[in-house]
Amino acid sequence: MATPSSPDNLDEKSTLQCESDIKFSVRRRTTANTLKTAASDSFSKTYVSEIDSLVKESSTDSGTVTTSDEEVNRIGKDDDGRKDEANSSSNGEDRRHGPNVVVKFAYRASTPAHHRVKESPLSSDAIFKQSHAGLFNLCIVVLVAVNSRLIIENLMKYGLLMRSGFWFSSKSLSDWPLLMCCLTLPIFALAAFVVEKLAEHRFISELVVVLLHVLTTTASIIYPIYVILRCDSAVQSGITLMFFASIVWLKLVSYAHTNHDIRALTRPDAKGDVSLNFSNVDCSYNVSFKSLAYFMVAPTLCYQPSYPRTTCIRKGWVIRQLVKLVIFTGVMGFIIEQYINPIIQNSQHPLKGNLLYAIERVLKLSVPTLYVWLCMFYCFFHLWLNILAELLCFGDREFYKDWWNAKTIEEYWRMWNMPVHKWMVRHVYFPCIRHGLPRGVSIVIAFFISAVFHELLIGVPCRMLKFWAFIGIMFQVPLVIITNYLQKKFRNTMVGNMIFWFFFSILGQPMCVLLYYHDLMNRKMTTQ
Repeated sequence: MATPSSPDNLDEKSTLQCESDIKFSVRRRTTANTLKTAASDSFSKTYVSEIDSLVKESSTDSGTVTTSDEEVNRIGKDDDGRKDEANSSSNGEDRRHGPNVVVKFAYRASTPAHHRVKESPLSSDAIFKQSHAGLFNLCIVVLVAVNSRLIIENLMKYGLLMRSGFWFSSKSLSDWPLLMCCLTLPIFALAAFVVEKLAEHRFISELVVVLLHVLTTTASIIYPIYVILRCDSAVQSGITLMFFASIVWLKLVSYAHTNHDIRALTRPDAKGDVSLNFSNVDCSYNVSFKSLAYFMVAPTLCYQPSYPRTTCIRKGWVIRQLVKLVIFTGVMGFIIEQYINPIIQNSQHPLKGNLLYAIERVLKLSVPTLYVWLCMFYCFFHLWLNILAELLCFGDREFYKDWWNAKTIEEYWRMWNMPVHKWMVRHVYFPCIRHGLPRGVSIVIAFFISAVFHELLIGVPCRMLKFWAFIGIMFQVPLVIITNYLQKKFRNTMVGNMIFWFFFSILGQPMCVLLYYHDLMNRKMTTQ
């Protein structure tokens, strides 16, 4: 439509016609914009980030056009046809020569598609900088599919091998001496409380206090060992009793050591470390039976007079965790009965048979033992300890860290079992450092104590000390040195993490299971 050069040349008819055409044009343009917005809403959302990046890349690479977020917003307003004049007047440029030209240019075939050097997402330098959530989901789907097939194949071949007396059998019911021993373990905690009360009122000297605590803690671990060796009990019952006895021993050592340190800090003639700032330490020496009783059932191994507490108990949350605990316990039982037992029963001693056959058995056993170990970790460290903490309103629930990302063996042992790690650091490692021992020697002492208790947990219930568990834990020391060296040499790599998974889960655990099983079977055959 032709437009006159001056408003004076317009007559009334042409003016009305012009206004009508303008209104029609505005309505048509508004309708077109509405339809375009409705039809291309998903298209705009999809390409808006690409256009944004393309405009910025064009401005960076060519240096001819510069846009900002305000200019991009202004472009959107220009497309609506409502603020053309305001934008052109404020910026002093025509829309045809502004940033809108770059946006329109982005849709053309002559637009450059390559602007800078980029790496592939799976390249060695960028692989750990990318998100791999989709690949993780794929692994989960494949894992579920493969294991479902294996479960169906196993059930079709062997049938259901789960026995009704897997966890509790007639032999387990006859293990009442072990049950009574477990129920009488709190007597040693009561004895430690009496010793501390006598020390609080200064009825006995510090040397006598130390000797009495040594006798109490030693008896708390010797007594269960004696009961297990005297009674013909099931292996599961013996492991359970030794597990509780070890916890009691660790707690009593922490109770005695902490109170000894508090007495040293509160003495009038205290020197040295007492001059430091202990604003975050509760140094009030007040022997309370209530605090000891709470400590003995709390999900921690480190004693202190008071703990961070929560305000309430979430009953619904506790019920959900209990349901998960029952489900995953059943999963562990199914894997043990359906997979692990047939594999180890059809195997030979890994150190006495064919090497290739032994490797095949170990690799075949590695997957189910890894599943059982992961389920055990989830059931105990996540479900059970959190349930106990919720019922006791225990606030500090850092029972583990992201140990699955550990790049060295040392990182793994510092993150996977936080209650034991805090106990080792507090009552073994730092006391050794304060007494002038080197850091390496202190670490070896900590691993030695851990190795001794691992051997007691397995060797005593099996009534044989083959030291396989002891050797397995002490073997972690050279692995710590190797993985620390590799981490320093190859920074930002997961070589140590792969070594951990291989030696601990793929090789270590299946090998220990086979060794202890065949040694146990050989011991039973020789005694019969």
